[in-house]
Amino acid sequence: MKYLEAIRLALGEALAEDPRVFLYGQDIAGTFGGAFKATKGLTERFPGRVLNAPISEDAMAGLAVGAALEGARPVVEFQFGDFATIAFNQFVNHAATTYWRTGRSVPLVARLPVGGTPGGGPFHCQMPEAWLSHHPGLVVVAPATVADAYFLLKDAIACQDPVMFLEHKYLYYHLEADFDPRRAEHLGLGRAAIRRPGTDCTLISYSGMVHEALKAAEMLSQQHDIEVEVIDLRCLRPLDTETILASIARTGRCVVATEAWPFGGIAAEVLSVVASQGFRWLDAPPVRLCAEDVPVPFHPDLFAAHHPDAERIADLVLETVRF
Repeated sequence: MKYLEAIRLALGEALAEDPRVFLYGQDIAGTFGGAFKATKGLTERFPGRVLNAPISEDAMAGLAVGAALEGARPVVEFQFGDFATIAFNQFVNHAATTYWRTGRSVPLVARLPVGGTPGGGPFHCQMPEAWLSHHPGLVVVAPATVADAYFLLKDAIACQDPVMFLEHKYLYYHLEADFDPRRAEHLGLGRAAIRRPGTDCTLISYSGMVHEALKAAEMLSQQHDIEVEVIDLRCLRPLDTETILASIARTGRCVVATEAWPFGGIAAEVLSVVASQGFRWLDAPPVRLCAEDVPVPFHPDLFAAHHPDAERIADLVLETVRF
């Protein structure tokens, strides 16, 4: 099953299981099925519950907040996560704060295709998780596997809080795995996963960069006999600090890899936790590897230079282990 197919499966099951659920987004109804075809085939199965939206992200998010307040379970698809900026007021001033102001839950899900692909440029490749995670009241999720694309979306729709669900667009069609929901491991919201055990360094990532981290860990094992523990954060807010610190206590070293920009990002938040709560276990300075601190370039060669990859991750881990 492909990553995108797991998302479509979760959406279909949520619609079938809960009459309060409806889908809302630009061009998602009918035969088109959205920019990435995540809702293809669902209009015919669930008439009147897969709805096209105007080209107004602010209006889409506002409708979702109102529907959630009235007892519905809206799942809003944005064509690209970059456009969440247009809906920022609705998310951070209304969805995130309403429970704390009124005691009424706002159980909505915003599906945001994020991350880079060569040729996408500065308006279609950004990682908005730092903007969204900064605000109390929002849950921010970034699945990196087929199983998590399915289970975390089901959990997000069931959650009583507003959830920002970040889907890496490169994984939609490039990632596939044997997957049976009845047999696969299901970690809940707020839990990180150890994707590869190790003893020499903790390598922390999320979303699409998890797969580059795993490649780097394999390279280091084969070429340098270094065993890296790879942690997939899965959920960025709340952050599973317990799993992070337990791993640091085992390895004594920490590298965080992400394709987001470095300043004020999730990587910085993780390093803050490690430095302030795990300092006594560290044998080397904790470090991060992020995208270059410039807008995402169009040209594939510049894009490759802009984003971290397995080789650059492996070099930084090697430097940390040899400190």
